[in-house]
Amino acid sequence: MKVWMIRHGKTVGNLESRYIGVTDQGLCKEGEEELKHNKKWLELTLDCVYVSPMLRCQQTAEILCNSHFKKEIIDGLKECNFGLFENKNYKDLTGNQEYQTWIDSGGNCIFPNGDDPVEFKKRSVKTFLHIIETATENKYQEIGIVTHGGTIMSIMEALAHPKKDFYTWHVPNGKGYTFFVENGNVIKEVKEI
Repeated sequence: MKVWMIRHGKTVGNLESRYIGVTDQGLCKEGEEELKHNKKWLELTLDCVYVSPMLRCQQTAEILCNSHFKKEIIDGLKECNFGLFENKNYKDLTGNQEYQTWIDSGGNCIFPNGDDPVEFKKRSVKTFLHIIETATENKYQEIGIVTHGGTIMSIMEALAHPKKDFYTWHVPNGKGYTFFVENGNVIKEVKEI
């Protein structure tokens, strides 16, 4: 099965380098314009597009896919909850000891009042595998997924070959990967889109 997985377009929070996880921001004008120039998806013949329920992902799917494809909203595709860091950037958090502890951990410790990165990654991968299982049952040949940067990085780190670490899989807003899924859980032939 071929999969097209894209990160939502830019929001104001993205432009300001803020940690935007559970904050339900819509796309900014720049984000909308960049997506409107990406008509690649309209040329595809996707059987279904799976979309995070967050507004920025829904708007991205609407711009890229219009009513062209069947869409399913999948709660498990949501971004991580950054807790006390939510909607703040590194400037806002300078001098914050909890933030420094998180930075020193390589981004691996639990966000204060937020998600545990390990559990977030497990949820992302579990959701992806459920999507693949459902798409396989429906005999879909090609699907799209519109989600968040952290969700994409989690899935790719766990399942893509060759193996790379989490941060290597970062993609800019409005970009992503296309790949094939083999045996229901192995991501191969990865290309950036």
